[in-house]
Amino acid sequence: MSGAPLGPEVDATPRPLPARIAHRGRSVDLEPLHVRHVPDLWRAAQRADDSWAYLGYGPFADEAAMRRQVGALAAMHDPMFFAVRPHVSGTITGWLSFMEIRPGDGDIEVGHIWFSPSMSRTRAATEAMVMLFRHAMDDLGYRRLVWKCHALNAPSRRAAERLGFTYEGTHRNHRIIKGRSRDTAWYSIIDSEWPACRAAMLAWLDDGNFDHKGVAKRSMASFRG
Repeated sequence: MSGAPLGPEVDATPRPLPARIAHRGRSVDLEPLHVRHVPDLWRAAQRADDSWAYLGYGPFADEAAMRRQVGALAAMHDPMFFAVRPHVSGTITGWLSFMEIRPGDGDIEVGHIWFSPSMSRTRAATEAMVMLFRHAMDDLGYRRLVWKCHALNAPSRRAAERLGFTYEGTHRNHRIIKGRSRDTAWYSIIDSEWPACRAAMLAWLDDGNFDHKGVAKRSMASFRG
């Protein structure tokens, strides 16, 4: 046997692929993305052109253009898109996806996150992401959860850090998006880190952490000690 240093042995059983199913939460529901969601999404996207700055699509000239894009996204299996329906409004106000799914490596990303401004800094926005995190790590047994974003996307980088992801580095000249060069910042949570991250997420989302106006009493970082 080779004397070269090698990584630890692990369970190499391929993890299951995620399914296109609904997820029900306390403050938000996720539904497999469908063109029937377009009227809600189009209303949510009004006066929100800046929210598309770091995505490879949008803003859209009209509802028909958004419908074509949503139809294309909804037909994909990787990325696998979910529409976001906060309970407070009852309407679809965003989407997100599983993507870069590698069952053989136990590696999966949550990305393509678009939330309308009405979801900014809300419990529903956090819970929508956490539901996919938990499905990947707890239900399907993935060993690495990935978050990546444009290196200049400061809000996304802050969100990754808030959720407990570890910065891994930046891939320079990684993509060309809308005719511009993109450096990509990479973050991850691995299986050994997941229990502590999950505990902080769930403590932050607990009903007792919110006042009568729906404002969080404590930051998520405070629950990580």
